[in-house]
Formats: sequence, C-alpha cells, structure tokens
Amino acid sequence: MAVNQITWDRVGRVTEPGRYMYTFGWLTITAGDLAIWQQYPQAAFTLLAQPSEPPEAVGEEFHLGAFDIAPEAPPFTTH
Repeated sequence: MAVNQITWDRVGRVTEPGRYMYTFGWLTITAGDLAIWQQYPQAAFTLLAQPSEPPEAVGEEFHLGAFDIAPEAPPFTTH
C-alpha cells in the first residue's frame, strides 16, 4: 500500500491555515500543521483523504495526518 506524503515546499510554503486547491484536490492546513513545518521545514505529512459533501464535491478533500520530521534520513535502528 502506497502512502502519499506532502512537504511544505510542495504546498508552496503557505503561511496561513486554510483550505487550498491543489492539483490533487482541496487540502486543509491547520495552524498546528504550520507550526510543525515552521519548526521542521523538511517534514513530510501523510496526505489523508476525507469524504467531501455536496455541493462542494468538486475534487477530493484532504487533510494532513502523521508526519516524519526527517523523511530523507535512513531508518533508525538499534543494536
């Protein structure tokens, strides 16, 4: 199962919480999401689909879920 992730750069480094239209649909970004990106600019959030209700059913609705603060780093292991 593929997990779609999104970064602050990909959403244009938005600075205000809100609902934004992107090529994949509508994305709701909260103040908490922005606070994480401000502290960890490279963080990647899991993109979560949510049901949209008519009459706003023009494109899919998404919000941000769990995040990885170092998506490019190798996995952490202990020995």
